[in-house]
Amino acid sequence: GEPCSGGLFDFGLYFFHNVHQLLEIGSGPYFYLPKMESHLEARLWNDAFVMAQDELGIAQGTIKATVLIETILASFELHEILWELKDHSAGLNCGRWDYIFSYIKRFRNHPEFIVPNRDQVTMASPFMDAYSRLVIQTCHKRNVHAMGGMAAFIPIKGDEAANEAAVNKVKNDKIREAKNGHDGTWVAHPGLVQTALDVFNEYMPTPNQITKARTETITAADLIEVPKGTITEEGVRKNINVGILYIESWLRGNGAAAIYNLMEDAATAEISRTQVWQWIQRGAELEDGRKVSYDMVEGFIPSELEKIEAYVGSDAFNNGKFELATELFKKLVATEEFEEFLTLNAYNYI
Repeated sequence: GEPCSGGLFDFGLYFFHNVHQLLEIGSGPYFYLPKMESHLEARLWNDAFVMAQDELGIAQGTIKATVLIETILASFELHEILWELKDHSAGLNCGRWDYIFSYIKRFRNHPEFIVPNRDQVTMASPFMDAYSRLVIQTCHKRNVHAMGGMAAFIPIKGDEAANEAAVNKVKNDKIREAKNGHDGTWVAHPGLVQTALDVFNEYMPTPNQITKARTETITAADLIEVPKGTITEEGVRKNINVGILYIESWLRGNGAAAIYNLMEDAATAEISRTQVWQWIQRGAELEDGRKVSYDMVEGFIPSELEKIEAYVGSDAFNNGKFELATELFKKLVATEEFEEFLTLNAYNYI
């Protein structure tokens, strides 16, 4: 055989083996389309959907797909993406963490686009708020659903106060989404589904909010406004720590990992290593005036590995893939030529 697109391969395999049974039980073939940057990609997927339905004698429009808007470029083509998918569109979904990664990545060579500590970039940051509202505005104008983003918090066992704080953060996040006009949302853990349901049942008593039109003007400048904040040693260290933790988990086959009471996926590590790379390349200044350099980052790594060992335990640390994860992280932040995705090279080791 010959190499092919993993996404198209998975779609074809799943559709062929499941479409008839799904229709028999009153469901259907429903898909998420991630990482899209252009309406031309949406056109390609629509062509694939049309061809697959023709090949198996399935009525056109049976397939429904929700596009994750998780790249900065896609936010400039929302109408075009919906148009290309036509009868196969189920709406759009905000993909928060990948969107932040995309923002940093696409503007990485512009010194005026230095992004502060990632903990300071939230859905309340102007560029994130503008993107969320634009997704709602566009979807409702086109009579489709606008899904909110995922709250990454997970229940915290054995610490009632910390758990209550996490639940309240999820609740407040969902209140903001429901009030803005989202038609549904994501959570990272089954234990938080009821929290989200309660909020949406209160603020969205109808099946959706498609009739809620947003009429404000959201400009290109709003979508790319640089978030304000600071870069600190703690921020650099956290990116190193979480970046290595996630890469190690990914190398062991875990694409979603609970890290420090948050459900993380590759986007978290992508933000972490891309920020460190950008800060090094642009000589970004810490709050205390020191410039971020590779030597600084390399100097922080041993103590961060000690923290990681204390966090995961010596057995897991010694039997895991932390040495390889550390080397991969170091290469990613040291290279002058930016790696588009950290997984491209990491695939060679699994």
